[in-house]
Amino acid sequence: MSSDTPKRYMKPALSELKNKLTPEQYSCTQEEGTESPFQNAYWDQKDDGLYVDVVSGEPLFSSLDKYDSGSGWPSFTKPLHNTQNLTLKKDRRFGMIRTEVRSLQADSHLGHVFDDGPPESGGLRYCINSASLQFIPVDQLKAHNLGSYLFLFATKKGWEIATLAGGCFWGVEDLLKAQMGVIETRVGYTGGNTRAPSYNIVTTGLSGHAEAVQILFDPHQLKYEDLLLLFFKLHDPTTPNQQGNDIGTQYRSAIFYESDKQKMIASKIKEHVNQSGLWKKPIVTEIIPASTFWNAEEYHQKYLEKNPGGYTCHFLRNINYPAL
Repeated sequence: MSSDTPKRYMKPALSELKNKLTPEQYSCTQEEGTESPFQNAYWDQKDDGLYVDVVSGEPLFSSLDKYDSGSGWPSFTKPLHNTQNLTLKKDRRFGMIRTEVRSLQADSHLGHVFDDGPPESGGLRYCINSASLQFIPVDQLKAHNLGSYLFLFATKKGWEIATLAGGCFWGVEDLLKAQMGVIETRVGYTGGNTRAPSYNIVTTGLSGHAEAVQILFDPHQLKYEDLLLLFFKLHDPTTPNQQGNDIGTQYRSAIFYESDKQKMIASKIKEHVNQSGLWKKPIVTEIIPASTFWNAEEYHQKYLEKNPGGYTCHFLRNINYPAL
């Protein structure tokens, strides 16, 4: 689940919603109405972004899963978060048995899900009223506190993802998110053997996970090589399983490569830093394949931004590595 998941929504009185929504939005979301096909806002929408509940703003669908079903309504092969933000109910109205789709927090009527979707995408078709949705373009996601969803659009936009571990993820994220070319960051746990780990589990050191940061960046503005050189300045890569006072395998130094190209570059940069002579001990940074990245709890995300002056053992060292 995204770290940007909105706070629990408290649905207002219907009278308030009636003033807030258009008549069609109110009819669709509160009275199980259906808008006209081919005469609604998003049936032919092709821009990149997210579709959120028009009432609560909870994220529901991505443009990446939208397709033209020919029905005249917005159609999606799947929702975000494997239906965690939806509820499904049997609808026996009009002499039919259908599966109604409602939003979890606002309990808005959205539409129905059918089993006549594209077979290659799982065979489902979420047929949703435009009036139940609000579209948030990619370039406005951060403004709507939905920045972590930008990672979904990495391939489409030609962006890259770097996954790095160098001790407590608060300080690593704080220093990297400010760099030119960095689009978004998030902190979490990776490299371990426990599903859906929590902070309390990871801190025991028994799950095998490292506290890590994922960096979404534009390679036209920031090269992966330069990002790694920065990484080797903001933490001590010579101390096994330790950064400052933080000790344990969860604080190890590691580069989790996303591709063979990243693996090659990481190996080259590690050797370059090792041979520079600017560290008195050998570099112990692991270079290993990326695996499932589990988002850390919301209070960890952008922690030092929320808590200025909070604990960190990270700083940018005055190190100038030789030119590559």
